[in-house]
Amino acid sequence: MKVLREFFFSDPSSKKWSAPAGSVVDGASIPRALWTIIGSPYTGDYRRASVVHDVACLEAGNDKKKRRAADRMFFHACRAGGCSIWQSMILYLGVRIGAAAANVPSWHAAIATETTGPRIRRTDDELRLERDFQAIADRVLAPGETDEPEELERRADEALLAVAGLRSIGGAKRPRR
Repeated sequence: MKVLREFFFSDPSSKKWSAPAGSVVDGASIPRALWTIIGSPYTGDYRRASVVHDVACLEAGNDKKKRRAADRMFFHACRAGGCSIWQSMILYLGVRIGAAAANVPSWHAAIATETTGPRIRRTDDELRLERDFQAIADRVLAPGETDEPEELERRADEALLAVAGLRSIGGAKRPRR
């Protein structure tokens, strides 16, 4: 999707997150394998959040701290866009899994199928990613809803460690397996 005119979101600390005119976004921050349960980033109350998040992720590159900041912004933008706390938490987990996917060998094949075009069935690898997402979401949601991104991030880090074996070191992730 191409942004026709500048679009931006100001987070609670008044930081302006911009998607300049001409930006191309693809919704890839949430792995396509999860779109069947989370929803497409091109529809719904989080569509605008996905636009600024995609641009922020491109700008972050491989900088893990900038990516985490973009993910926190996405949570705030989802809330501002009309998503409930619960929806925003689920969507946030989708982008965190998208950020972590390269570091989880068992998710690599599911991510690789994203460019294969239309199909009528999900692969076993995509189903595994979906099950892992559900296990992570169950752990994060078990204590109840939170509208605090730092608390959500802490819970997500613990769940990613428990389910996918990822450890957080200085904002970066590395596989435990």
